[in-house]
Amino acid sequence: MTLLLTRSDILAALNIPGALDTLRAGFVQATAIEPLRIRTDLPGPGTATTLLPGLIPGIPAYTVKVNAKFPAASPALRGIVCLHDLTDGTLLAVLDSTTITAWRTGLAAALATHLLACPVASAVGQVGGLGGGQGFVVGVVGAGMQAGMVVGGLAELRDVQGLVVYDLDAERSAQFLARQGIPGSVASSPRAVATEADVVVLATWSREALLSAGDVRPGLHLTTLGADEPGKVELSADLLAAARVVVDDRRLAVEMGALGNVGLSNDEVSATLTEVLTGVAPGRRTDDEVTVYAPVGLPWQDLAIAWPVFQAARGRGQVIDFLS
Repeated sequence: MTLLLTRSDILAALNIPGALDTLRAGFVQATAIEPLRIRTDLPGPGTATTLLPGLIPGIPAYTVKVNAKFPAASPALRGIVCLHDLTDGTLLAVLDSTTITAWRTGLAAALATHLLACPVASAVGQVGGLGGGQGFVVGVVGAGMQAGMVVGGLAELRDVQGLVVYDLDAERSAQFLARQGIPGSVASSPRAVATEADVVVLATWSREALLSAGDVRPGLHLTTLGADEPGKVELSADLLAAARVVVDDRRLAVEMGALGNVGLSNDEVSATLTEVLTGVAPGRRTDDEVTVYAPVGLPWQDLAIAWPVFQAARGRGQVIDFLS
């Protein structure tokens, strides 16, 4: 029998602290099996992507995720995560991929942002009446679900007291602020966000650089989530070349991520997040260093969220026998 898990089922089984712990453990135990991200353009505005296999040592299951991405749709990402038994391939569960992807991408980014950002707030942020140094200020470019999960994760890890938000739709920015419940303001441009925040999280569909080297000050951290497919760009080549860049996978960062999409090579990768978490390589080295986290997203991250959801939901929810 296969368990069918909707968005509501998944959310009922998740909490941010537990998911952060699971993702941290997954990065430390990352499997040596090469992750596959297979994508194709569709005849129209969308793309189709498959991620496999999602594997974590010690978990007797694996995932295969199939997504469709349509930028103008809401939600823009739709699909399923299939959870299989590792011993015989039994389909244990089918889960909504919109929710799984938002949680694993946003919270992995929150973890990396926390590790790489300066340990204390700068003396620059002036958001919502807060003086610099009184609280960590998070900047957001692209006021969607992914950015919201990053903010929620960071609020578990740091004292986030201010937000500054930019979106092409100013009303969407205001709605984002209201949902987060953190004092803040709507910015007029990505550059204004970088001026006021301690970290900047970019989660857009952009195909041109939104920030360049001249827009960032010493000590800033940037997390770019939008550059996860060929052609998508949020940070310029000169910014990435001058920064300390941490990725989730070296090969994918060049094949379809932030580095390769602006013509840079693996030479610009300073470390992977696994190397930082395991002490193989340092993260931020000085308070003045500009750091960037530029993930593409790995299949095992889907398993890190799907497995505990499946465990919590066993005995509940709708089931179906696909072999009947």
